[in-house]
Amino acid sequence: MIIHPLISDSATLAELCARLAKSPFVTVDTEFMRENTYWPDLCLIQIADLEEAAAIDPKAPGIDLKPLLDLMVDNEEVLKVFHAGGQDLEIVHNLTGKTPHPLFDTQIAAMALGMGEQIGYQNLVETMLKVNLDKGARFTDWSRRPLDKRQIDYAIGDVTHLAQMFPRLLERLRKTGRGDWLDQEMERLGDPASYLNIPDLAWMRIKAPSRKPEVLGRLKAIAAWREREAQHKNLPRGRLIKDETLADLAAHPPQTQADLARVRGLATSWAQNDIGQRLMAAIEKAEPLPDEEMPTREDRKPGLGKEAALIADLLKLLLKVRARDADVAPRLIARADELEAIAAGQRDGLAMLTGWRNDVFGKDALDLVEGRLAFSVKDGRMVMSSLE
Repeated sequence: MIIHPLISDSATLAELCARLAKSPFVTVDTEFMRENTYWPDLCLIQIADLEEAAAIDPKAPGIDLKPLLDLMVDNEEVLKVFHAGGQDLEIVHNLTGKTPHPLFDTQIAAMALGMGEQIGYQNLVETMLKVNLDKGARFTDWSRRPLDKRQIDYAIGDVTHLAQMFPRLLERLRKTGRGDWLDQEMERLGDPASYLNIPDLAWMRIKAPSRKPEVLGRLKAIAAWREREAQHKNLPRGRLIKDETLADLAAHPPQTQADLARVRGLATSWAQNDIGQRLMAAIEKAEPLPDEEMPTREDRKPGLGKEAALIADLLKLLLKVRARDADVAPRLIARADELEAIAAGQRDGLAMLTGWRNDVFGKDALDLVEGRLAFSVKDGRMVMSSLE
């Protein structure tokens, strides 16, 4: 494999992308910093196929990333391969408004092959390639220039190893017949809507003890205000106000800007400065959350009461048994909130009751909650039995 020096000019990058556009797949990784910013600060892009690999410096003066971004989001002939690629996809979406397509995530594929829950890249490389990675450069400051040889070698190694693993994972998926299992997961991962930072929806990520419309309305208003402030200032949202402070402001709104000086988690200067004034304006303009936006209650099925929690525990046990039998990571089959939903009586809109998930687990889950399936132990092994 040809390993290119760090690419820092537009012409060399365009030539590389023209060659890679003829490959059936490319492996992609990024290095970024986001400890002190709202938007991830892209510091390095690595890309490879089976013939060549390179690291690209997006901070190089005057470099044009368009050929690379076009390859990522507009070229439908080249499969883009990532490992745990959510944050990489977020970066591409921030730059283009699109996500790479078609795509393949080796972490999800490993889950479908029973290699564990969210297996890390280092462990996957050691398992599949018998290579022990040097992770010494993992926590380096990628924004500092110049990057040294060790940093670049480390970064490029991520995509060269990925290029070796991908065909092996694909072959194993074909042999097990589980390639189709991943289609829905890849579509979900690549859904551009997943990477939108919509201020008016920011409140839904915050835990609020109250279900009063006026409290949730204030929470929506000030969470949206915080999101816009953080985006504009390019600061982590928690650096402005922590979630617990937002929830407290929504539940116990200050009457005047001067009252902000007594709010735990806020600087006393907010009682007089412009940012405090804008916060108060958001609070004062807040309206009660309308009925159609109220979160659904996590009530149990009528007549079931606290027993639903025990049923959910039984479903978790069933999930472990069926995941063991199918040799697939339980998390790929069903999430905890889905188990709680079916225990509470929900049947519609659950992924685990459709497609391959229903075959592996969903139909048995329904049988269990509806009294047609039982647990037993045989020869020291947990098994399921049908009840007539």
